[in-house]
Amino acid sequence: MSAIDDVFRALRAQNRKAFMPFVTAGDPDLAFTGQILAEMMRRGANMCELGIPYSDPIADGPVIQASYTRALAHKIKLAEILAMLEQQRKQFTAPVVTMVSYAIVLRHGPAAYVADAKQAGVAGMIVPDLPTEESAEIARICRDQDFSLVPLIAPTTSRERQLHIAEAASGFIYYVSVTGITGERAALPQELFDNLRWLRSQTDLPICVGFGVSTPEHVRALAPVADGLIVGSAIVRRMAEADTRPREKVLAEVGDYVADLLAALD
Repeated sequence: MSAIDDVFRALRAQNRKAFMPFVTAGDPDLAFTGQILAEMMRRGANMCELGIPYSDPIADGPVIQASYTRALAHKIKLAEILAMLEQQRKQFTAPVVTMVSYAIVLRHGPAAYVADAKQAGVAGMIVPDLPTEESAEIARICRDQDFSLVPLIAPTTSRERQLHIAEAASGFIYYVSVTGITGERAALPQELFDNLRWLRSQTDLPICVGFGVSTPEHVRALAPVADGLIVGSAIVRRMAEADTRPREKVLAEVGDYVADLLAALD
């Protein structure tokens, strides 16, 4: 059982839902990344998703793409990100999950990536460009290490394929709320709710919804049909101001925003 499994087991016993904010590692620098992770956990985040910067992300919108570009311009390295997480892990009160391209995992070596990430305190990874048909070996490595391998399911994924993906998943399923890329949206599609209800009837794995979730109204609407909510672009957009405004103010504003969304789950 991974740390992610422990979180969802505890939340289900309390009839509560998970809140998972996303930030980009190294934007504007790793020191601030560590601070913002700790602050969001202090405000009540149940897990945090940490984006590993990559030059060619396949699903991220302009806000997160820009944050990756800024981090890469600073020559951020995977080893530095993992070192920061390991140094800060005693301050973290919730699991960290990496959003990482399979190209990075493959270059590092799948077994080495899982071992090094777990050593740093990471509980699992989301690999958006890893096809299920090619995931058997890394899924085995993750199972052996109690490390969650979280897949994405999109609105365009056939129901037959959704079942195949769910069978290979561990930790939770990341359900993409809309067709397209990450980013803040005014409204969520009505068919999303029917799709989530169907998938919930097919698997016992927790289902977390991301892409476009950014307001308390979104959170309140999705809480009855999802096990967790993932919010990224709205937080990354606020963090982008950390190089031009006092960092303590940006830290407080992100913390307040997270607290507002968490309040919508109560």
